[in-house]
Amino acid sequence: MAKLYLKFEAAVLKEITLSQGVVTIGRLPDNLLQVDNPAVSGHHAKIYWDTDHYVLEDNNSTNGTYVNNRRVSKAVLQDQDQIMVGKHTVVFKDAWHEDQPAEKTVTAMPAMQKMEATVMLDTKKAREMMAGAMAMTGQPGQQQAGTGTAAMGATQAPKDRVGTLTVMDGKTDQGQYVLTGKLTMIGKSDMATIKLKGWFAPKAAAVINRRDNKYFIAAAEKDVKLKINDSSISGQKELGDGDVIEVASVKMAFSLSE
Repeated sequence: MAKLYLKFEAAVLKEITLSQGVVTIGRLPDNLLQVDNPAVSGHHAKIYWDTDHYVLEDNNSTNGTYVNNRRVSKAVLQDQDQIMVGKHTVVFKDAWHEDQPAEKTVTAMPAMQKMEATVMLDTKKAREMMAGAMAMTGQPGQQQAGTGTAAMGATQAPKDRVGTLTVMDGKTDQGQYVLTGKLTMIGKSDMATIKLKGWFAPKAAAVINRRDNKYFIAAAEKDVKLKINDSSISGQKELGDGDVIEVASVKMAFSLSE
C-alpha cells in the first residue's frame, strides 16, 4: 500500500492512501491533494498508476516539480522519494504497512496569503529545505565531501557567476541583493525576494530567472512597464553586466561577479 505525506518543514499536514486512480496536486480546492500556497499552481502535478508503478507528472507548473532536488517533467516514483511543490514537500512511501507507526499529522497550519495567480518562487530556500530533507533521509543527490589526499587533490569546479542588484532609486527593503536563487521575484508580495514599498507597488512586478549562469528578466504582469537601459522591453530579456533596470518606480543596477 502506497501513501503520500504532505509536509511543510517538519509538520505533516495531510496524508493520502494511493489507489490505482489519479491523484491531482495543486492550489485549487478541486485537487485531491490541495496545497494552499501561492507558489503552487492551480493544477500543479498529478500522480497515477501505470502498469506496475506510480508515475509523477508535472502539469506545466509555473515553479516546476522536483524529485530529490531534481526538476522533472515526468518520473517513476520510488519508496521514500521527496517531491517538492512550491515550498511544500510530498513524501512518497511505497512499502507502507498498517503495523508501522504512522507519522503524526497536524491539523493546524500557518495562515498563508491567498492570491489568485501563482507567484513565481525564489527557490533558494526551497533548495535549502530539500537539501535538509536529503540529509535526514539519506536520499541520493548530495554527496559527502571526501577526506584525505584524494579529496585534497581533487580539481575545483569553476566558480559560478553571481548577479547582484544595487538599488539606485526607489523604495525597497534593502539597498542591494545577491541573486543566488533560480527564480527571483520583484514585488510587494510576501513571497518576493526584492520587496517593493509604497501603496501602489504591484504584488508581482518582475521575475528574474537564472539559467546556466545567465540571468533573464521579464515583467510578471502585462500591465507592468519594464525598462532596460531606458528602453521598454516585452517578453524575456537576458541581463548584461552594467544594465540598469527600471520597474514599478524603482531603478536598479545589475552586475555580475564570480
